[in-house]
Amino acid sequence: MVGKLLLLLGLCALLAPAPAVGSSEMLDILGGIVDALYEYFYEGTEMPTEGGPEDYDWLYEFLESEDVCDPNPCLNNGECEVKGDSFKCTCPEPYTGKRCQKVRNYCKKKNCGRGEYVIISVAPYYECKCKVPFQPPTCRKAVACKENPCLNGGTCIKGRTRSRFTCACPANYTGKFCQVGPDDCFREDGSYDGFVSETEEGIECLPWNSHQLLEKLDEDVSMSQDEAALREHNYCRNPDKDVRPWCFVKLKGKLNWNHCNVTQCPGSDDITVPLPPTDDPSDPASPTDAVSTEFTTCGRPQPSDVVARIYGGRKSIPGAHPWQVSLQVRVNSSDNEFEHMCGAALIQPCWALTAAHCIIPHQSWRVLLGSVNLHRDEWTRQAVDVEETIVHENYTETTEALHNDIALLKLKPVDGRCARETRFVKTVCLPEETFADGTECTISGWGATPDRSFSQQLLDAQVLLIPQWRCAFNSSYGDKLDESMLCAGRLRGGVDSCQGDSGGPLVCEKDGKHFVYGVVSWGDRCGVKNKPGIYARVTEFTDWIKAKIEAA
Repeated sequence: MVGKLLLLLGLCALLAPAPAVGSSEMLDILGGIVDALYEYFYEGTEMPTEGGPEDYDWLYEFLESEDVCDPNPCLNNGECEVKGDSFKCTCPEPYTGKRCQKVRNYCKKKNCGRGEYVIISVAPYYECKCKVPFQPPTCRKAVACKENPCLNGGTCIKGRTRSRFTCACPANYTGKFCQVGPDDCFREDGSYDGFVSETEEGIECLPWNSHQLLEKLDEDVSMSQDEAALREHNYCRNPDKDVRPWCFVKLKGKLNWNHCNVTQCPGSDDITVPLPPTDDPSDPASPTDAVSTEFTTCGRPQPSDVVARIYGGRKSIPGAHPWQVSLQVRVNSSDNEFEHMCGAALIQPCWALTAAHCIIPHQSWRVLLGSVNLHRDEWTRQAVDVEETIVHENYTETTEALHNDIALLKLKPVDGRCARETRFVKTVCLPEETFADGTECTISGWGATPDRSFSQQLLDAQVLLIPQWRCAFNSSYGDKLDESMLCAGRLRGGVDSCQGDSGGPLVCEKDGKHFVYGVVSWGDRCGVKNKPGIYARVTEFTDWIKAKIEAA
C-alpha cells in the first residue's frame, strides 16, 4: 500500500506545471518511477511470488495500453480511436481489417465468367479482368481476333472455336501474345520489369491486384498503398528481392507462388549456389571442394531492404534466415519419408542447436538447410543426415515447465563436409553478451509444435524480450521459471512462439550481426495475454555447447 501511495505521489508530481514532454518521454518517466519503487522494496532480496511486484501489474498494463494510437497503428490513412486498452481503426475505402491492412472483398459471390475479379482504387473498387478473347463486362462471350491481342507485330490466327486463337510472332519474339522480346530477361539482382506472365511450369500468373491475393492478408502483416497498387497486370515481378522473378498462381483452388519462366540476362553472374534439388544427403561433394570446418562469418544474412514476408506470410525471401533448420524425423530402419518435426539453428557447419524436448529415442534424423517451402524441391536446399543427438544432462520435464531444454545435433559429414556455405545457408552466432529487456528479436520457422500442424511456407515474427521478473508475476508464470529460461513475445498477446517452431531460434541482432539468443521451448497456449513464449536462454549454455563440440 505504501508503494502505491509513493507511486501516486510521483504521478501527481508529473501534473505540476513543467515544459511539455512527448508521450514516449512521459512513459519513460512513469516506467522509471515503477522501477525505482521496485528496487526500493526488493533490492537485494528474492522476488516474492505473493503480494509483491504484482501490485504494479496494473500500471504496466496501463503503460502498455495508454498510448495505443501513438504512433497510429492504422494503415492506409485509417483513423485510430482508443477503445479501453485497445484501439479501433476507421478505414477508408476499399480497406478493412483490424489495422486497415486488408482490401474489402467486393467480389464475393460475384461471377466473373472466364475472367478474374481485380481490385481497383476507385469506385466501385473492382472490375472483371477478362481472359483474351473473352469480352467485358461479364467475360462470357468470346470473339477471337476481333481485336488483335498479339503485340510487336504479331498476327492473330483464329482457331477451331470462337475462343481459340494463336499469335504468329515475328522473329525473336515469343509468348502467348508475342510480348516477350529478345532483351526480356532478369538482371543479376533478380529484378525484372518485362512481360513474361507464366511460371516455369507454364501456369498463367494471377493479376497482382486479384481479390484472391488481397483478401488473404493476416492481422499482423501490413500492406501499404504501393503494395496494394502493384500495377494492374499479371507480369512476373520480384517485389521482395528474391533470387529471380515470380508470381502468384492458383493451384487446385489454393493460392500459391512459383518462379517464372524468365531467363537471366547475358553477362550477369550466375545465380549463387547452382545446387540441384536433392533429398539425398549422401550425395558426395565435388572433389574440388575444399574441406571446411568453419564458415567465413556467422550471423550475417544476405542484405535486404525488404521485409521477409509479404501478402500475409504467403511467401518468404530465400536467405532471410539462412541459419534456419528443418529438423526431420522417420522411424529407424524404415522406408518412410522424412517429416518436419522441429526447428533448429545452424551454429557451425556440422552442428545445429535445438530443444531437448524435440529429441525422441530410436529415430532417424536429418536436417534441411536453405529451405523456404518444405513441400517443394528447391535448388537452394541442402539435406544432411544427423550423426548424433546430444541432450543436456540436466534436461527435465515437469507438468508445468521444461528445464534446461536444449540439445545439439551433430551432422554427418560427407567427404569431410557437412553444410556448405552459400547465400542461403549460413551459421548464426552464439551470443557473446546479454541483450537488454525490450530488445526486438525475430523468431522464424514453419509453426510446428507437438500438438498442431505446420505451415509449408517459412514464417517469421518479431517479439520483445520481456524482463524475467515481469514474467514471474502470478498473472504470467509465477515461480515456474528458472535461470535456464527467458520469455519473449507481447504481453498483450497475439504474437509469440506459435509463429516459430519448437526448437527453433530466437535471433537478436546487434551491429548487423545476428545471435541465437533463445530456443523455442514452451508456453501457455498461443498468443494469450500475459503468457509470452518461453525459450531456453542460450547464454546459460554457451560453455556447455562449446565443451560438447570440442569433446566430439
